[in-house]
Amino acid sequence: MSKPSPRFHLDIGPEISSAISRNLPVVALESTVITHGLPWPENVEVARLLEKTIRDNGAVPATLAILDGRLRVGLSDGEIETLAKSDDAQKLNLGNLAAGMVSGRPGSTTVGATMYIAHLAGISVFATGGIGGVHRGVADTMDISNDLVALSRIPVAVVSAGAKAILDLPKTVEFLETLGVPTYGWQTDEFPAFYRRKSGQRVDARFDDMDALAKAVSTHWSLGLESGIVVANPIPEQHELAEHVYTNAIAAALSGAEEADVTGRAVTPFLLDALRKASEGQSVFSNTRLLENNAALAARLAVALGKGNR
Repeated sequence: MSKPSPRFHLDIGPEISSAISRNLPVVALESTVITHGLPWPENVEVARLLEKTIRDNGAVPATLAILDGRLRVGLSDGEIETLAKSDDAQKLNLGNLAAGMVSGRPGSTTVGATMYIAHLAGISVFATGGIGGVHRGVADTMDISNDLVALSRIPVAVVSAGAKAILDLPKTVEFLETLGVPTYGWQTDEFPAFYRRKSGQRVDARFDDMDALAKAVSTHWSLGLESGIVVANPIPEQHELAEHVYTNAIAAALSGAEEADVTGRAVTPFLLDALRKASEGQSVFSNTRLLENNAALAARLAVALGKGNR
């Protein structure tokens, strides 16, 4: 008896399926930002904004999630709103994806799960806020995001504002190098620090020209290197958090997590919520602006990659 293809589990929206078959640019969007990253109603507003931004820059948006036990590539506006209002949506990565599907509950996709589903569907560019990485205190907790494992195995270009601000950025960048995942800086020499433009960590290569960036991405895969690629896109300067706000808010969030003994998958959403409170909402504004900035760049990259394949 033959094993069914993983694509059996996919439901791809008609517009997205048509675009993929015609080699038109498509950009994947994750849904954890909808269920765990931003509060209501900012979450649904941002989800709609990101899809519009991708369209405005010449590509087709594909928001990914798990609904009714299926891997959904493309959600209707009503489905996005339902997901945004859900109080029992699961945060699904590669490790718990199958169990989450068979549970029947709605599920949002982390960076790793989004990369996997996008690749199954034939989508090679994905826009997110920040990737997961090595958590602070890793020597005691061994808390390292599954996103890094996914990046080492799945050939998708991930446009992000670096890694989430709550992480140990030097160790995250070092681990990406160990895994053979290239970091390409868009108009920057430094790996961004999410809410801040600079982290003090270097990227592998800087690109100021879109065609050159697209050529580097396609050449990486044409060499048979099957890892993902981090396209590091700093938050626009006018939208980054002031350094003192950033430093104080991060410290308060980390202290709160330690006092509450938050561990495992609950750490990131807890810290993001604590960061929002400590920054008096400024982090939500900055988060929205960097997400929009990443969506625009991802669409431009998808368009440039499409030109190279014609």
